[in-house]
Amino acid sequence: MRKLVFMLLAAPAIGLAAGFEGSVSLVVDGKPLRPEEAAEAVVYFRPSDMPDMEFPAVEYTMSTRNKQFEPHILPILVGNSVRFPNEDTILHNAFSSSRGNAFDVGLYTEGEGKTVEFSKPGYVRVYCNVHHAMIGHILVLDTPYFTRPGNDGRFRLEDLPEQAGDLVVWHDRSKPWHIKATPGESAAIEVTLDLNLRRIPQHKNKFGKPYGGKNAGY
Repeated sequence: MRKLVFMLLAAPAIGLAAGFEGSVSLVVDGKPLRPEEAAEAVVYFRPSDMPDMEFPAVEYTMSTRNKQFEPHILPILVGNSVRFPNEDTILHNAFSSSRGNAFDVGLYTEGEGKTVEFSKPGYVRVYCNVHHAMIGHILVLDTPYFTRPGNDGRFRLEDLPEQAGDLVVWHDRSKPWHIKATPGESAAIEVTLDLNLRRIPQHKNKFGKPYGGKNAGY
């Protein structure tokens, strides 16, 4: 179930930057979650006539801490890198089989970890070859126009090109919500996402085998 309230109001006064603002709320089995939980969602806008762009080099970080990937959801710009430091005193092995951005950093102990460059836009599921329940999500974007909701669930995207495009709200446990919209024509957007996807998707280890047992390979 995905609900939307989308109100078209008068265009902003001349001189104000074109943009979108609104709020995101999450529900599970029809029950609303706390507003601050919507802060994990990613809101982005991709103009229909998106030019080729080179983005500044940034090194993002996805740590392993208490047998979890942190942050759980990480939006980055295409062509940039993510470092995978280990803050635990046990071994981890971050890897992904995602098409176009597959990687395997191998076993690594506590320390700075290795860096991986992501050259293709798309969604990257990150697993640990040692711990089945560990999963992280990297959203590789080819648009610089993205943000995260605040702890109250509200978001604001500003300084957007005044042309039609795709406005998307993304969360790992819901199908992406999106509409065609033009910045400056929308004054209030309320999106409710139903988190009906599994928290830990069914998956195998990096060798394509079930976790555990003599064939685990880790």
